[in-house]
Amino acid sequence: MFLAIDVGNSNIVFAIFNEENQTWTNHFRVDTEPDSLQGQLTKKVPLYFLEHGLSPQDIEKIGISSVVPHINPILQAYCQSFFGTDPYLITSQSYAKLPVKTIRPNEIGTDLMCNVLGAWDRFRQATIVVDFGTALTFTVIDDSGQVLGVSIVPGLKTAIRSLSSNTAKLPQVDLKLPESAIGKNTVHAIQAGILFGYSGLVKEMIQIITEETKLSFKVIATGGLSEILTNLEGVFDESDKNLTLQGLRLMTLAND
Repeated sequence: MFLAIDVGNSNIVFAIFNEENQTWTNHFRVDTEPDSLQGQLTKKVPLYFLEHGLSPQDIEKIGISSVVPHINPILQAYCQSFFGTDPYLITSQSYAKLPVKTIRPNEIGTDLMCNVLGAWDRFRQATIVVDFGTALTFTVIDDSGQVLGVSIVPGLKTAIRSLSSNTAKLPQVDLKLPESAIGKNTVHAIQAGILFGYSGLVKEMIQIITEETKLSFKVIATGGLSEILTNLEGVFDESDKNLTLQGLRLMTLAND
């Protein structure tokens, strides 16, 4: 089995790929909190494996993609102690052996390159990857697998938190698409503004990118929040929450 560890700014996702049936079979998360990470790993990972009838020895390879570099040593040491396996940490040097290319390997995040690789493995054509995470990103590749560039805006949760933390009377609300774009109360107003506003943002960005490049794109959505904007279902050719994990796995294997 292959263990993917995807370190984001808010969460660290652990996922297991079963080579026999070629599926992602197990997912669990811990918070990206450096001060509590060691304790979370020590408690949550063994408990999860025990509850799901898994053994550390079942894990044959481990790959790590991280956008939070200072916690990487903690994860690497834990993998060595619990799984008895040295994980492969994806870096900008990992891109050289890939069928997708970028002219700025030291600037593009490993999570975005994992997205690109997962998308290229699926479509083999020009693609826009829309990743709904702590940041909302649009990563664009052409028909040769060349990364043309990336657009970044604050993610949905980031926008919600920004409103509540920078205003005296606006609360933090659930990310739930309301029935109307016209808010009838404070909670509804925030949900309508953020969620319908972001729906328009996503549509407009895809349209502008398409007009600017004059390419015919496949558009794929990923990220933990990708299913919240249900009114965007027709905008995406596919939605795959495992896209980053799949790219992480392929990149690890390419550098094995």
